[in-house]
Amino acid sequence: MSTYLPLFMLLIIIFVTQRNEKMMIKNILSKRKTGDIKMFELAKKFIGKECVIYTFNSQITGVVKDVNNGGILIEKSGELEAVNFDFIVRIREYPRNKNGKKKSVILD
Repeated sequence: MSTYLPLFMLLIIIFVTQRNEKMMIKNILSKRKTGDIKMFELAKKFIGKECVIYTFNSQITGVVKDVNNGGILIEKSGELEAVNFDFIVRIREYPRNKNGKKKSVILD
């Protein structure tokens, strides 16, 4: 019986964290309807720059090629990738050190 208790607690923790993550995504998506125009205008400033684009569960690094009402077109290692604005949480220019070289590790 005592061996099942830690397993049961682990399952409860996993369930609660996934539920909280889904609730957070729903809240962000419901608030994003008014912010799409602002995000569109801000994303235009990154055209031609190498950026890190954060989505809900990953990050994409590449050069922003085009921005339109639906999303962003990103070129990474010679291939194009489209990302929908509804899934973008944050955009930032790729960090560089004081000598202008790209940082090898991004911590945030």
